[in-house]
Amino acid sequence: MEAVMDKTDKLVELLERLNAGEDPASVKEEAQEFLSTLKAEDLSFAEQKLLAAGLAPEDLRHLCSIHMEMLKDEVNKMTANLEEGHVIDNLVKEHQMMLGFLDNLEALNNKLQKQSEYDETSDVYSEIAQNAQNLLDAEPHHQREEQVLFPAVVAHGVIGPTKVMVMEHEDLRRMKRDVRDLANDVKNMDFVEFKNRVSSAIKMLVMTLRDHVFKENNILYPTSLDVITDDAEWNELKKHCDEVGYCKWGKGKIYD
Repeated sequence: MEAVMDKTDKLVELLERLNAGEDPASVKEEAQEFLSTLKAEDLSFAEQKLLAAGLAPEDLRHLCSIHMEMLKDEVNKMTANLEEGHVIDNLVKEHQMMLGFLDNLEALNNKLQKQSEYDETSDVYSEIAQNAQNLLDAEPHHQREEQVLFPAVVAHGVIGPTKVMVMEHEDLRRMKRDVRDLANDVKNMDFVEFKNRVSSAIKMLVMTLRDHVFKENNILYPTSLDVITDDAEWNELKKHCDEVGYCKWGKGKIYD
């Protein structure tokens, strides 16, 4: 138990440094090396300790971000064996673009928080709204999962994870709308309240969607490839995906 406590204290220190605004690049190598030594129960214990100490759930977002970067090679290995345009290949690539929109939102929020008053010449409000809209425009991604991939996985006996993902899709839709609508309402709110509400909404969206992507990339998609082994079935699923449609921001970047 003492060893777990020591690791928990170290994780708390790393997260506090990140949440205090220290350059993530300066602690990334240290954090990655440390995280590679942790077991799931260590992370769970540390998270409980942080939340009990009053840390907002969204402020744990850095942990998921670092974890995803650590496991990027594993995701790349998974997609390396897939043909371009494969159902899973497209979904993973779309995730990558979504993560880029989240990075943009974090940077824009940092820029917003430095403003002391509303600036009608600033593009930051419209850019926040646009990145949130880009995430809302990922709806075809979610629909292909809910209408095509998830039922196929369930048919092969995997039920629990898909139910969780569908529930998270609903939560994420609301969070995306919240960020977009708040950003568009800047002229009708006290500016300090506006900054606080936008910051909280962005942090929660970033944390939740990064965690969602992490689980799909590293658990659900590999499981799908494990249980659906017939190429003919994947070809049929691809046809159904084509019928559902694709994200407009992926045209020319992910698919033709």
